[in-house]
Amino acid sequence: MDTSVESAVKSWLEGPYDQATKDEILHLQKEHPDQLVDAFYKRLSFGTGGLRGLMGVGTNRLNIYTIRAAGQGLATYILKINIENPSIIIGYDSRHNSRLFAEETAKVMAANGIKTYLYASLRPVPMVSFGCRYKKTSAGVMITASHNPAIYNGYKVYWNDGGQVVYPHDEGIIHEVSLIQLPTQVKQTSSLNSPLIEEIHEEIDKAYLETISSLALWPEVNHKEGHQLKIVYTSLYGTGITMVPKALVSWGFSNLHFVQEQIVPNGDFPTTPHPNPEEKAALALGIEKLKLLNADILIGTDPDCDRMGIVAKDIGEPVIFNGNEIVCLCLNHILEGLTKQGRLSPKAAFIKTIVTSELFTAIANSYKRPCFNVLTGFKYIGQLMTEWENNNHPYEYIYGGEESYGSLFGTHARDKDAIIASTLIAEVALQAKLQNITLQKKLYSIYQKEGVFRERLDSLVYEGKKGADQIIVFMEKLRTNPPTSFNQTTVIKIDDYQKRVSLDTQTKKEIPILLPISNVLVFWLADNSRLVIRPSGTEPKIKLYAEVREKGDVEISILKADKRLNAYIESLKALLQ
Repeated sequence: MDTSVESAVKSWLEGPYDQATKDEILHLQKEHPDQLVDAFYKRLSFGTGGLRGLMGVGTNRLNIYTIRAAGQGLATYILKINIENPSIIIGYDSRHNSRLFAEETAKVMAANGIKTYLYASLRPVPMVSFGCRYKKTSAGVMITASHNPAIYNGYKVYWNDGGQVVYPHDEGIIHEVSLIQLPTQVKQTSSLNSPLIEEIHEEIDKAYLETISSLALWPEVNHKEGHQLKIVYTSLYGTGITMVPKALVSWGFSNLHFVQEQIVPNGDFPTTPHPNPEEKAALALGIEKLKLLNADILIGTDPDCDRMGIVAKDIGEPVIFNGNEIVCLCLNHILEGLTKQGRLSPKAAFIKTIVTSELFTAIANSYKRPCFNVLTGFKYIGQLMTEWENNNHPYEYIYGGEESYGSLFGTHARDKDAIIASTLIAEVALQAKLQNITLQKKLYSIYQKEGVFRERLDSLVYEGKKGADQIIVFMEKLRTNPPTSFNQTTVIKIDDYQKRVSLDTQTKKEIPILLPISNVLVFWLADNSRLVIRPSGTEPKIKLYAEVREKGDVEISILKADKRLNAYIESLKALLQ
């Protein structure tokens, strides 16, 4: 066992930790030494989604001690930068220990003299982001591990603009957390009965619903015809059930049906070990209900309700839409609607992440509106939104999205919002139904105009410390000896976001990339394809993205594109294995 691991384990066994924790460490020492190493070989760090990891004992796990340390570090940082009348809002999802971790955080904040708004019951991620802005708090915390399996949890931190923390605040918070070596360094009230802790019930819910009501593009049509759209909804045992049905009804979509097995919050996620609307298995019960009721659309949100997946009725089997298709359908609907109504601002602009489909850019371009790329992670979309809002930029944020099933319509929040996404996609589906076309046909009409863009995401998992070291080695090899072709198709450009340069492989000319450093490589090929390799910021894996473009007959182009996609992904996997 590494000496640093031994030292960390010893400090917990001899320090002021509860006996149950010490007993578990001794058990792991005897029965599962590899698990003990993984639990102590490092401290949890913030990634694109904040602090996230397995629950259990150790510095590399989520437990009351790492949660308290994170809370103390955040509290110290808030007070250190001299924020007047400091305050914070705290939310949590349906996972095991989420309420406990939220309470532990609240008690730390109160002990540090920070006014704390604690949701009385579970709420979606966007309610924390919106709540930061509505209550004008200094920061916010959401206890969640998003769509990860039941053994995970997390600690997402928001700043006063409602966006996830970015530089320099993320580094400042981590620095303060790193100084917390013992539980005795953490301030904490003995209970929630503190004058600085206020539980929030429905006040913010009502304000949120009122705020998003103005975003409907066709409100009169929705309220007159919305009952025609038969919707099945599943919250995948999470927070969405508290807000999504209310939002849909408030927009005029009252014909709602539920996947009853999945709408009661449950941290075990019994029918779906991976409660991720990106995965067909997670939506299986919903698809059965969709067929049974002959419904028009199935909407599924992940446990913290920041991601949304959809399945729509079609001729034959229902059609499952991926994240890129969803955000492009929504973007096209927004631009089409605002243009028809003469409400498209000349300052209107749109944002996507660098791994999101280039179809998003093509749609914006077709309406002569700019589309900006940011690094992967919705926090960067939120960061650019705030920059535009605060610095009198010539751009007005309208909509932003990412391939991982997240988007935000409007400026009421600074994180992806599956509540507003659900109402928006319902409006898209209703418009298609009134035009007597399916959602798939609507997507095909976009393909006919812009070309067929097809994408595929895959990943390779590398567990534990050994896996983390492998990821570092693989990425370094790709940088020092990059491939010149994939499947006999020449690489014409390489974007290296760690070096912040874009290299033309033919002329050897380098152009600066004006985005923050990130461990991402993008290979642009001679056939207009794009391959992206990126270590995940929240999970022990390397993510592989491929996108190809075809023109011509839509259905033929889809077949050709998918064949090329599969070949490129297999080529990437072979390279890394």
